[in-house]
Amino acid sequence: MGEIFAGRYELVDPIGRGGAGAVWRAWDHRRRTYVAAKVLQQSDAHTLLRFVREQGLRIDHPHVLAPMSWAADDDKVLFTMDVVRGGSLAQLIADYGPLPPYFVCTVLDQLLSGLAAVHKEGVVHRDIKPANILMEATGKGRPHIRLSDFGIAMRKGEPRLTDTNFVMGTPGYFAPEQMLGDDPDFPADLFAVGLMTLYLLMGRKPDAEALVRRFLDQGTPSAPEGVPEPLWQVLAGLLQPDPHMRFRTATGARKALAEAAELMDRPGAEEEPIEVFDQLGPLPPGFGPEGPERRAVPPRPEAAPVAPAAPFGPAVSSAADTPGTPGTPSTPAVPYGTPPPPAHAPPVPATPPYTPPHAPPHRRARTVPPPPAKVAVPVLLVALLSLAVGIWALSVS
Repeated sequence: MGEIFAGRYELVDPIGRGGAGAVWRAWDHRRRTYVAAKVLQQSDAHTLLRFVREQGLRIDHPHVLAPMSWAADDDKVLFTMDVVRGGSLAQLIADYGPLPPYFVCTVLDQLLSGLAAVHKEGVVHRDIKPANILMEATGKGRPHIRLSDFGIAMRKGEPRLTDTNFVMGTPGYFAPEQMLGDDPDFPADLFAVGLMTLYLLMGRKPDAEALVRRFLDQGTPSAPEGVPEPLWQVLAGLLQPDPHMRFRTATGARKALAEAAELMDRPGAEEEPIEVFDQLGPLPPGFGPEGPERRAVPPRPEAAPVAPAAPFGPAVSSAADTPGTPGTPSTPAVPYGTPPPPAHAPPVPATPPYTPPHAPPHRRARTVPPPPAKVAVPVLLVALLSLAVGIWALSVS
């Protein structure tokens, strides 16, 4: 079976890799379910502090994939999350290219809903990108996304773990104020949401620097090709270079998105549906839907038959006992006409175990009932008469 971590989590198979370590499918022996377990590759101070921050998040929201529990074993640590089987938005774009606008509106609404819950807890995510937006395997049904990977998230006002001139996050999704060294804030997450939404609509990563220059030169530029105007107005409010002109909250951006969606055309019947497949492979041998399968215990090998004991007396005699070639055993003489012994002597019956003799059980004396009165009285009279005749005969003689 797989390696058991901290006596609880049995690592099954690797299903991904994050910024700080590998992600495994694991069986939780306590909760009796499969979980996604992220195992850190290193345990330096910065990584452990980020780990503590990430596993400390307990945001219960349908569109947030926050850590559930954590464990430490020797020089490694892991934390667990729900297993999400549909892959990421990055994989979806690789499969389909540009996504339909109405599909993107649904994804964006769910992302803003989850991000509002994260910001409500005072947490800035700082690494919103397609690879960190996971999807449930819903097939051709309504998509369901989960915001994940809080490895570099931080609460507003917390001390930084890096030098102030070093920007944490993924290049290409930085807000302009981040590049200037400002403290992380909620509008920076919203800028990354706007860039990621353009990625979904165009099928390629936008040039953030060129986009910022266009906004600085033109105010709000015209909508890129393939982006509906109502949706572009929402994205423009997310992509303003000045954070004070940007949407200040995810809830505000979500309300504007709902109004824009009402002005957009519904998907036509000819539009290809987007299908979110199950991206996880089958469980490896030894594991089933209910966890590790019990291995059949092989039957114990039967004991080899013991050779029967030789009959009383020597079967062969040594050279010291019988004349002949020194060091060579000789066979005793057999009278002529005696049949040869069988190749394999019949097995000697096993001697039953010794049982000590026991004293015979004490038997109670048998009691004979007396004869009935109608028999006893005549017999008694005959006996008295015989006695009287005997006495008379003795007196006469």
